[in-house]
Amino acid sequence: MDQKKLAIIATKGSLDWAYPPFILASTAAALGYETQIFFTFYGLQLLKKDLSLEVTPLGNPGMPMPMGMDKWFPVILTALPGMQAMMTMMMKQKMKAKGVASIAELRELCIEAEVKLIACQMTVDLFDMDRKDMLDGVEYAGAAAFFEFAGESDICLYI
Repeated sequence: MDQKKLAIIATKGSLDWAYPPFILASTAAALGYETQIFFTFYGLQLLKKDLSLEVTPLGNPGMPMPMGMDKWFPVILTALPGMQAMMTMMMKQKMKAKGVASIAELRELCIEAEVKLIACQMTVDLFDMDRKDMLDGVEYAGAAAFFEFAGESDICLYI
């Protein structure tokens, strides 16, 4: 029987959107899947050596708010200066208290499990990103190269 394959396309670069691709990829690799994540557009932020990810409360109505704020706190107020930093701090504290691994730890798990991390070359060029700012071992390829793998995968996810 052929090894199962998981292809993930990661397009978001915020703290709350960083978890799904790394959790799913590391879990799939642990289950024996050959796994690749193709990082494009804002998802490329997740491949930087120095992470400075924040939560995106604005425009995220499903985000649970502390102290029942989702019931009484108008969504528009999440756009106030400092709110994103405050929400990020609160989320990081909650994750630490619950024993949730950091993004850096999850990335390392993926690397150890031989998940292939692919940066979209076109987007790297578009945003004038410097390869020296990216994790070691990241591969650079275009969408066509990723589709060769994704076309043969058992599961393909867009996150």
